[in-house]
Amino acid sequence: MSNAAPAGIDDGIASADPADPLGPGSMLYELSHQARWGLVATRAIVLEAAHPQIGAALITNSTFVAHPWRRLRNTVLSTQRMVNPDERVRQREADRLNRLHARITGTDAEGRPFNAADPEARVWVVATLFESTVTMCRLSGESLDGPALDRLYSEFLAFLALMDPDGGKLPPTLREFWPYYDFMIEERLENTEAVHIILDRLFAQVPAPPMLRDSPAAWAAGRALAGPVATAITVASLPERLRARLGLPELPGTRALTHTAYLSTRLATRLLPEAWTRLDTVMTMLDPAYAPPSGGDALAGLRRGAAKAGALLRLLTPAPMAPAADESRLRSASRFFSEVLDQTGNGYLDWPDLAAMAREIATRLDLDTPDEDRLFAAFADWWRELQKELDTDGDGRITGQEYAAASAAMTSSALIRVAEVLFDVTDADGDQTIDAREYRTLFHAAFNHDAGGDGDERLTRAEFVRRFLNFMAGRGHSDAYDGLFAQS
Repeated sequence: MSNAAPAGIDDGIASADPADPLGPGSMLYELSHQARWGLVATRAIVLEAAHPQIGAALITNSTFVAHPWRRLRNTVLSTQRMVNPDERVRQREADRLNRLHARITGTDAEGRPFNAADPEARVWVVATLFESTVTMCRLSGESLDGPALDRLYSEFLAFLALMDPDGGKLPPTLREFWPYYDFMIEERLENTEAVHIILDRLFAQVPAPPMLRDSPAAWAAGRALAGPVATAITVASLPERLRARLGLPELPGTRALTHTAYLSTRLATRLLPEAWTRLDTVMTMLDPAYAPPSGGDALAGLRRGAAKAGALLRLLTPAPMAPAADESRLRSASRFFSEVLDQTGNGYLDWPDLAAMAREIATRLDLDTPDEDRLFAAFADWWRELQKELDTDGDGRITGQEYAAASAAMTSSALIRVAEVLFDVTDADGDQTIDAREYRTLFHAAFNHDAGGDGDERLTRAEFVRRFLNFMAGRGHSDAYDGLFAQS
């Protein structure tokens, strides 16, 4: 076996009531709210990326390289929704994830089809999270006795059952899990491009989080030191056989460094005030717009409404730019292309970029199935329009120059439908106008942040659509849209 099950876990978790396998009182709930959970998530995504289906989906559809902090925020929020005290919140999030993954399909570089909803791939995602949690405890000096380890595994079984009740299954017992894990490491994982992008580019080139964007020099200096260390720690924690297959040598001293890093996070969790070591605290420090899901029905509803407000209030009040000369407009549109439209960071606009935008809107607004379907259909129609008008060579992608040259005349009927979906989900009372003051109040209450704009302004559908089209053409600036689409 690749992992000998270490033997208890800190008393605060082990003594919790196991009646609910996912909610408060579960080991998974407590661990996933600790800041050190980031070590688990980082290690797990490398193991996931080595799976051919997941690796292909990451390369072709994911925004994790171009927008890593946004991806981290969404992952944290999703995990915490999946262990929310309210079972309705859990089921809603599981349904949303299933819809999202079902839309991520394609063919990899070797012509093999992939689907993010593939049962084997989904099982592997949960398996990597479980095994990485066990590894975190082992490297942190924590002991997991038999009952605690069995209980933790049962919680991950419940997590998978919530995500995929009729699909793939993990082995039913922990004794059977380790042979399955060994088989996956030796027989199914590959030296994928996604693994090396994560290890070679992500840590070395990760942009500053929102809180530090005004200090690029300081961030670059810190990243130059921390990036290689983070890579070395992650590589050293991987199974030795996988490291050999991926061509990832373990550098001298990194094993001791890895133990020190993991042990330090555990000691911090035990010795520092609890509020300092919670994942929500760290995420809020990195991104002031982060809002953790709440456990109570009323507050959860407020959070959901405020999430819509936070994503859309500024959508409603973009600041228009003054008309510019053609050359300036082209430069603006080119920059807009790279910062907003090229969601996957490959230098081109193609369907995965627009799908990523639709996913981000649906996630931020917590859309119901009908509204989400309308949104994706509108984005798909927009992509077909763009292909027809701009993809002159028929290669399925559009360059920044092509988009910039055409943006001045953009009057897409499909893009209008995207704007109308956003308007409809924002116009809660159905009066065909949007009261910015109401949304500003929610935005301030949930995020402790004052949004700009005229509190008495009411936007009609036509004005909302006009401003949205101006932004999507690169003709108008909006801090809100930038926060929704462009921020990393």
